[in-house]
Amino acid sequence: MKRITYVLLSLLLLSCATACGQKKQAPGDFAVVGFYNVENLFDTLDDPNRDDAEFLPDGANQWTPDKYRKKLNNIARAIRAMATENGQFHAILGLAEVENDRVLKDLVACEDLAKAGFKYVHHEGSDGRGIDCALLYRPDRFKVLASESIPYDFNSNIQFEYNKAEQAAFSTRDVLMVRGKLDGEPFAVYVAHLPSRRGDKGMDLRARGAEIIYDHAMALMEKYPGIKIAVMGDMNDDPVDASMTDYLHARETLAEMSPKEFFSPFMAMLKAGYGSMEYRGTWEIFDQILVNDNIARAPAGTLQIRPLEQGKYYGRVFKPDFLIQQSGRYKGTPFRTFSNGEFIDGYSDHLPTFIYLSK
Repeated sequence: MKRITYVLLSLLLLSCATACGQKKQAPGDFAVVGFYNVENLFDTLDDPNRDDAEFLPDGANQWTPDKYRKKLNNIARAIRAMATENGQFHAILGLAEVENDRVLKDLVACEDLAKAGFKYVHHEGSDGRGIDCALLYRPDRFKVLASESIPYDFNSNIQFEYNKAEQAAFSTRDVLMVRGKLDGEPFAVYVAHLPSRRGDKGMDLRARGAEIIYDHAMALMEKYPGIKIAVMGDMNDDPVDASMTDYLHARETLAEMSPKEFFSPFMAMLKAGYGSMEYRGTWEIFDQILVNDNIARAPAGTLQIRPLEQGKYYGRVFKPDFLIQQSGRYKGTPFRTFSNGEFIDGYSDHLPTFIYLSK
């Protein structure tokens, strides 16, 4: 009898220690909000209004239905793996580099995602290649009330390198804005893919992109006082670059924020050596998620950002082994779809990022 009592007591203490030391919130106690640049998610059909020639069966990438299906399943696997780790699928997941509604419909129908019940928001944008931003969401967590595709423009005091003719010919991705209610609270999300780097050029273009988002977000906050806002995307800049700090008004800590600034969870992570993509041996965090003051310093009992990475960072770069190339020239970097023009059945040249919001 003493032996049985001892065993039961030991099990009880072990259970308590595990629960106290490694407590993990149950699904529904928090919302996962994430972003993923899925790297050229094109279908195999020709769109005469877009430059998708590379991604056709007879194009440079020989983009066959089999390759397309593998790409879809790989992206779905990555999203499912995050759900397994988090104990739930994303409530909101922004995507970059999707061609159209068709690829989104095919993606959410993949076996790995079917149980999530994802819906999506997408608008055809202005990019010449035809790649857009989109938003996946779970309708049991997020109710969509409105959405908008915000085009790029040069209506700014920024001194641009492009002359007027070059500005008129320039095209890039629109910013997607979706407004609704997340777990019953007014919430808006901006999904962006800012202009690409061209050597050392393009900072002014990205600064304008960030300025467009900021101005729109401030107007939204004025129209809907108390609304919670997340800005996410492939910024083609790091959290410490001027486009983020000077034009999106991103701040590294909650303490230094003002009510009209954004908290950047990934700024401290970049300084600590984390990265979501690699270029010439250097890891960068172009894939960012920022939140406004209404989330960063939310009242108790309402959605607010909370630490998750090692208990001290407010963001996470998802970097399992299967998303990293294990051999070859690009060993140790994100496992991309093509390498030197050869299809290698990878995922993306970017890693996904996410944050937790909880009440």
